[in-house]
Parts: sequence; C-alpha cells; structure tokens
Amino acid sequence: MIYLSLNKKVILYGFIFTFFSCFGQSFFIGLFNPSIRSELNIGQGQFGTIYALATLCSSLILIWFGKKIDEFRLFYYALTVIILLFFSALFFSFISNIYLLFLGIFFLRFSGQGLMIHTASTAISRFFDQSRGKALSTIWFGLSTAEFMMPLLITFILSLFSWRMVWQGIGLLIILVLPLLIFSTIRNISFESREENSNNLTGRKEELKIKDWTRKEVLFDFKFYIITLTMQVMPMVATGTFVYQTFISESKNWGLYIFAQSFMAYSIVSLITLFFSGFLVDKFTSRKLIPFMNIPLIIALMVLTFLDHPYTAFIFLGLVGASNGLANVLGSSTWAELYGVRFIGSIKALTTAIMVFSTALGTAIFGYLIDHGFTIEGIAFTCASYILFVTILLLLFRKRFEPVVLSN
Repeated sequence: MIYLSLNKKVILYGFIFTFFSCFGQSFFIGLFNPSIRSELNIGQGQFGTIYALATLCSSLILIWFGKKIDEFRLFYYALTVIILLFFSALFFSFISNIYLLFLGIFFLRFSGQGLMIHTASTAISRFFDQSRGKALSTIWFGLSTAEFMMPLLITFILSLFSWRMVWQGIGLLIILVLPLLIFSTIRNISFESREENSNNLTGRKEELKIKDWTRKEVLFDFKFYIITLTMQVMPMVATGTFVYQTFISESKNWGLYIFAQSFMAYSIVSLITLFFSGFLVDKFTSRKLIPFMNIPLIIALMVLTFLDHPYTAFIFLGLVGASNGLANVLGSSTWAELYGVRFIGSIKALTTAIMVFSTALGTAIFGYLIDHGFTIEGIAFTCASYILFVTILLLLFRKRFEPVVLSN
C-alpha cells in the first residue's frame, strides 16, 4: 500500500478536482456544440446567448454558495460539490429543448467550472503557506491534463456513441471516483490544518503576520479592482475563442480538426508554464509577477490578427496556454498573499464568480461581434488593445500591491 503524506494527499485531491472540473469548462462543452445545435435546431448565436446567460446566472449563485466553504468542513463541502456535478452531468444528457439546455449549462458551469475549481484552489490556498505557489501549480496540472486529453478523446468517443450516452458515462465516472478520493485524502482536514513543513523552512511568511481581510473590506479596497481587471481578461478571451472555435477555423480555413489538435500545444505550454510559475511565485511573490501574466495573450491575439496558416493555430493556442498557466497560479495565490487565508473562501467565491461572469461576458461579446459582421481578425485586435490598456493600468499601480502587516 502506498503511503502519502498529508501534503501530498491534499495536492492529489486538488489535482483530481481540477481535472474533473473540465466537465464544466468551455473547451469541453464546446466539443458538444455541433451535436446539440443540430439536434435542437438552433444557431451559433442562439447557443452563445443561452451559454452566456446560464454562465452569468451560475456566477451570481456562486457568490453566495462559494462562501460557505468558510463555514463547513472541507470534506462535507467537497462531497456536496461532487453530488451537484454528478446531477449536472446526468441532467445534461436528457436536455431536449432550449429551456433544459439553459438549465443544463447552468448546472455544469456552476458545479464544474465554478465550484470544483473554487473548492480545490481555496483548500490549497488555505492549507499551504511556504510552498503555496508550487502546490497551486501542481493541482492546475489536473485541468491542463484534461485539456490535453479530452478534445481528441471526446471527438473519438463521439464517433462511437451518442453525446447523451457520453454524458451519462461521465456522471457514472464522477460518482464512482470522487467520493472515494475525498474520503482517502481530506476527510480529516479542518480550518486549522496547515502544510507539514521541514524544520529548515524559515523566511518572510513565518516572520510576518498578514491581516485577514473580510470580503466586505476587500470590496472597499481599490487594488482589488485593478488586479481583477487584469485577471479576468484571460478567461474572457479564452472562453470566446473556445466556444466559437468553429467560427475561427472556418474564417481561417484551418479545417475540421486543426483546432482540436492545437489544444495539445495549449496544454503542453500550460503545463510548462505551471511548472515554472509555482517556483517563481514562491521566490518572487504573485503580486510581482502579475504584470507579466497577459503578455503572451497579447502576442497570441496579434498572431491571430495577422497570420492565417494552419500552423498558426498551434502558435496561437500555445501562447494562450502560457498566459493560462500563469493566470491559474496567480489567480489563486495573489488573494491569499494580499488578504490572508482566514476568509479566503469568501473572497475566492467572489473572485471565482467574477471569473465565471467574465466567461459569460466573453461569450456574449464574441457572439455579438460575430453577428454584427466583425472578422476574427478585428475581434482579436480589439481584445489585444483592451488587454494592453489593462496591463498599463496595472503597471501604474503595481507599487501599491502590498499586504497589510500586523505588528507583533
């Protein structure tokens, strides 16, 4: 029998939860877009509108439900999330009209993209202190692994089975694997549980006592909004491109499978960036790395604007993957650095909800621009210009991004 330390058990839990969050992620749901639209006889714009509204609603509920992680033991909260994801997958397999499609997407986005990610990243941010960056980068390998495997795997499975059977199989997988996982890893974790440190680990985080901010206090802190603007452009742009990947492929004449194959580049670069970003965060802190987070994304959008060759898809998604790797780690660790961990669940419920909202906004904006005749080149250039503006704004205020240190 393999023995795992408590640190490794918590990381394993976070890794599996982020992997299973893929069932509520845009790249995964987008794989079923053609099958669903064909069966329900709806267009790209109508699907995008339903997707955006359902995602928006899920973000609003997440603000309330997500903060409950600060009130219940992690084991019971995680079990509730598992049951919700299991129900969501089964429900999605039975949708037969646009109203049930709305509910199905709502449940998947709420339980998968929202709560699975929120539960995993909050637990890691609270449990780890000295090695928070490396721990967060490790668990995000779970989602990157899913992004690497799932597009081609699901494309192949859909050639053998109906999309409804696929979702029923997903539901069965969730309920068989995840309850056993949390029982084996986090059943004894409490609010006071912290990582097992080596005796030689000393430094700034042990010497300084950081103020624990409440969510209400955070809402009156200006730097929260500056950082949030920077963090939300990545999910907004990525979701827009994933949901409308068919439109992009058709506009660029890339062929049917190029975008799906390019997800491998996205995943590989995400994994590489995750690996290094964890070490960089622990060495330099998240708040010093934030200005660099969206630079690869700006370059990716410029590539999409000016290049058309099919190999451009690999370059584009590879660069998006670089920003994604940075965003995943920085999006979780920054808030713990600035605002402490006592109320991190409540704070991250808000930031996760904003992230989910930004994905809805990205879907809506892309759909609106496409319906009004914008080319993908025009959309990409517009997005790049906005991200550049937000990055400059962040640089102007970066010296103010310091935690409040309590006197001993």
